[in-house]
Amino acid sequence: MSDKENISIVMPAYNAGKFIRESINSVLAQTYDDWRLYIVDDASTDETAAIIKQIKDDRVEYTLLEYNAGVANARNIAIEKAQGNYIAFLDSDDLWEKDKLERQVGLLEHGYDVVCGNYSTFLADPNNAISIRTSPIEFNYHDMLSCNRIGNLTGIYNRNSLGKFYQEHCGHEDYLMWLSVMKAAKRAACVQDVIARYRLSENSLSANKLVAAKWQWHIYRNKMLLSLPDSLYYWLRYASIALGRKFFNYN
Repeated sequence: MSDKENISIVMPAYNAGKFIRESINSVLAQTYDDWRLYIVDDASTDETAAIIKQIKDDRVEYTLLEYNAGVANARNIAIEKAQGNYIAFLDSDDLWEKDKLERQVGLLEHGYDVVCGNYSTFLADPNNAISIRTSPIEFNYHDMLSCNRIGNLTGIYNRNSLGKFYQEHCGHEDYLMWLSVMKAAKRAACVQDVIARYRLSENSLSANKLVAAKWQWHIYRNKMLLSLPDSLYYWLRYASIALGRKFFNYN
């Protein structure tokens, strides 16, 4: 293995002591091992640092920030440090299936710029899925405008062909980044099996849908600079999909 990793993994952490060991273990268990995990601790006040320092693996790089500046800032510091050909993301309470990276690298090496995968959601027990989130086998930027096809915990992109993408301090910061990635990408694919598990919280279950809708509109108009008719078209599609998920289990 060369000094430069093939895959750079971005993991922000803040007071993540309860779950971060599980998340790191899911990376350590990967069948594909040419990676480096960049953990950026956003000035945690719990046992996060102590847990990470127990990890005895040279592929895990830990950075502790002096002050809390938010998840986008933590991810951006890790992205800046990343040297790999590919950049992937995992939050400090989510989990990967052990063959996640291996399956995605296979697609990336066959010409895809972006690869995501299906994932499950859960509350307490990772084996007790509440829902399965799926995406089409292939999709494009216009598909992404209607619905976020890339769960951040499953997404990986080719840094060599696309460059680096950073996150802004705004609502739906990960979605905005992936929109920018997809606008630059030529080909994107989704692994049609569950390759990751997303931990829900009580906050995520009770999230203010009106606020989320406002964030979505802001992204269309102020970030992606869509016209008013296009913004309205995609916002209505977004809203209809969101309502379908909530009331009819539409995926």
